[in-house]
Amino acid sequence: MKSFVCLLLIVFFSGYFAFSQDLDYAKQVVSKLASSDMKGRGYVENGEKIASDYIAAEFEKMGLKPVGTSYFQPFKLSVNTFPNSMVCIFNKDTLKAGIDYLVEACSPKIEGTFKVVILTRAEIAKQETLMAKLDKAKNSILYIDNREKEETDKGIKKKVDNLIEAIKYDPQVKVKAVIVQSNEKLTWDASTTVNSKPILSINKEMDPQNLKSISLNIVNEFKEKYETRNVIGFIEGNEKPDSFIVVTAHYDHLGLMGKDVCFFGANDNASGVAYILNLAKYYSVNKPKYSMVFIALAAEELGILGAKEYAENPTINLKKIKFLINFDLAGTGDEGIRVVNGSVYKNKFDLLTKLNTENNLLPKIDIRGEACISDHCMFYMKGVPCFYIYTQGGIKAYHDIYDKYETLPFTEFTDYVSLMIKFFDAL
Repeated sequence: MKSFVCLLLIVFFSGYFAFSQDLDYAKQVVSKLASSDMKGRGYVENGEKIASDYIAAEFEKMGLKPVGTSYFQPFKLSVNTFPNSMVCIFNKDTLKAGIDYLVEACSPKIEGTFKVVILTRAEIAKQETLMAKLDKAKNSILYIDNREKEETDKGIKKKVDNLIEAIKYDPQVKVKAVIVQSNEKLTWDASTTVNSKPILSINKEMDPQNLKSISLNIVNEFKEKYETRNVIGFIEGNEKPDSFIVVTAHYDHLGLMGKDVCFFGANDNASGVAYILNLAKYYSVNKPKYSMVFIALAAEELGILGAKEYAENPTINLKKIKFLINFDLAGTGDEGIRVVNGSVYKNKFDLLTKLNTENNLLPKIDIRGEACISDHCMFYMKGVPCFYIYTQGGIKAYHDIYDKYETLPFTEFTDYVSLMIKFFDAL
């Protein structure tokens, strides 16, 4: 009897430690990719190159083969960057970058102290007032107070919103800079172009009517032919090596906004990279039926460019892909997962939900139709059957300075990995 109990304990704890090890490894990967060493995995100080080197080294440790002579698929892009510290002073009050304000990623350089012209939503709605204010602001900073959206008419509200966008991006609006104050959360993006004028978003609580002057010092560096790269590893199938399951996750993020602001991108998408590395680790030991290709994609934040590069210059025959799944935002799961293209490939979605119910893994699986919102889209447009899956619930940090390793809960990570292994093995 004692021997039987000991055997049960060994089986239980060996499973427990394997379970823990997977989660520990995922946390190690996210901690590394979302560290300050990686510079936000962007295009300042070689952040994305440091990250891609790390991922390739992990592939090599696991014994994944390169498809060809290298793990890397290089390609070139254009990107606007901000390599230096930024200064933004309202009267004599120095604002904190990333907390009080963000400089839009398409902004050009600006340096100096400028007068301020205030423009409200009510004034934007009146054409004569708007034109007079724009004329007055030609040698000044145009400050749009966008906090109070009191329009009861939806048509007028939409018109004002559209006019604000036009003011920001129309090169015929000749002002020194546009600053938009709102109550909305500050979120950043990346840009492949440079705008005609700088744009700043502010959410610091203050009365703009007290503004006399604004001082700015922002330096951009536009990199026209920057070379980045996808990272590709391969495990040969033991039954059907000429048919492929492909898993993808973008490894890039937003990088640095100046010297002092880093967007770490723990959930977006260090978590997705940790996810596919967990799968690679599992299948490097438990050989898959189909060959598996693991692709860490570059430049998703710049417009799904890494996926576009691979889809147009694939290292395998796209027609031989049995199924592809793209993983993004994999670090929560309090409210389950959502499957883009679930209604398109309903039989695969039904298999996924069946396995989840049978094994009591995730809280729920929601279905969604087509949506060209992540890397899967470029493959889908080439006729590759695919899902894009993301976790739901938990932290709300996204494209901001708060998306950090320290706050990422990994709520359903191990059950999520277990579910996908069961799914791939059932194909």
